[in-house]
Amino acid sequence: MERDALLSHPLWFICSLALLALLWARGRKSWRPEACPVDLSGKTAIVTGASSGIGKAVALDLARRNARTILACRCRDKGQAAVEEIRKATGNPQVQLRLLDISSMASVRDFARKFLEEGSQLHILVNNAGVTGLPFAITAEGLELTFATNVLGPFLLTNLLLGTMVASAPARIVNVSSFRHFCVRKVDLKWLTGEELPKNASHAYDCTKLMNVAFTIKLAQRLQGTGVLANVLSPGVVRTEILRNYGRASRLLYRLCSPFMRSPQKGATSTLYCAVAPEVEGISGKYFDSNCTLVLPQDLAQDRGLGQRLWDALEKATGLKTEGSHQAVSGPLGRER
Repeated sequence: MERDALLSHPLWFICSLALLALLWARGRKSWRPEACPVDLSGKTAIVTGASSGIGKAVALDLARRNARTILACRCRDKGQAAVEEIRKATGNPQVQLRLLDISSMASVRDFARKFLEEGSQLHILVNNAGVTGLPFAITAEGLELTFATNVLGPFLLTNLLLGTMVASAPARIVNVSSFRHFCVRKVDLKWLTGEELPKNASHAYDCTKLMNVAFTIKLAQRLQGTGVLANVLSPGVVRTEILRNYGRASRLLYRLCSPFMRSPQKGATSTLYCAVAPEVEGISGKYFDSNCTLVLPQDLAQDRGLGQRLWDALEKATGLKTEGSHQAVSGPLGRER
C-alpha cells in the first residue's frame, strides 16, 4: 500500500517524466512540421486550449498554413493575446478567438451553436484542452470537474460538430491524450459524475487520458466511410502550465526538470502530424506516440466492450442521449468482444 502511494505521488510522476525525457532525447528523429508542405488555404480549424502551451503552438502552425484558425479559450484576455501574437507572426488575419469553457456543457453547446450558425465548414478539430491536479469537485451540471474538462467536454463538442465535419470531409479529429494512460489498470465510469473517486489527482488525470483513447477508437468506428479521420496521440513530456494546480514543491521540481523536457513547439509535433500530415491519410482510430510513431495503446483502451459502455455513459452524462441533440453519423459499429 505504501509503495502504491509513493508511485502515485506527483513527485514520483514528475521524476518519471524527467527520466523519460532524457531517454527520448537520445531517441529517434520524429516528423518535422516545418518540413511538411501542406497548405490549408480555404480550410477551417478549431483548437481548444489554445491560449498557451501545446494548443498555442498548434494554432500557430495551422495559421502559418493559411487555415482559418479558431482559438477556443476560456480566458478572453489570454486568448486574445495569443490571437494577436499568432496574427503578427503569420500574417494570417483569419485567426480568431471564441470563448469556450470546456468543463461546462452549457458553454460547449453555446460555442457549437454559434459556430454552426455561421454555416462554416470544419476540417480540423483539435481537442487539446486539459487539466490535472484539480481537487475533487462537482460542477453545477453534476459532473466531476477533471473528467468534465478532459473527457466530457471534448466528447460533447466533437459530437455537436460531427455533422459539419462529415459535410466538410475530408476532415480530421485529433484528441490529445498521454502516455500516462498506460498506467491505468481499472476504469470506473462512476468517476465521470463523482459517484466514485479515483485515488488522487494524478490517477484521475491518467484515467481521463485512457478514456480519451477509448473514446477515439469508438468514434473512428462510427465514422467509417464518412471521410472524417479520428486519431489520438501523446505529446510526450512537455514544458507547459499543466502542473499549475499542484502544490509548490511539485511545481518547483517540475521547473527543475523542465530543461530536459520538450518545448511546447516540439510537444505540438505529434498533434500536428495527426492534423495535417499526408502520411496519416486513411488512418483512423489509432494512437501515436510523441515521435509520431503508430503504437498500440494499452489493452483497456482497446476493449470494445469498455468502449461501448464509455460511449453510452458519456452520452448520458452530457445529455446527448436523452435530448437527441447529437448528429447521427453513418458507418458500422464494431462487434463487441
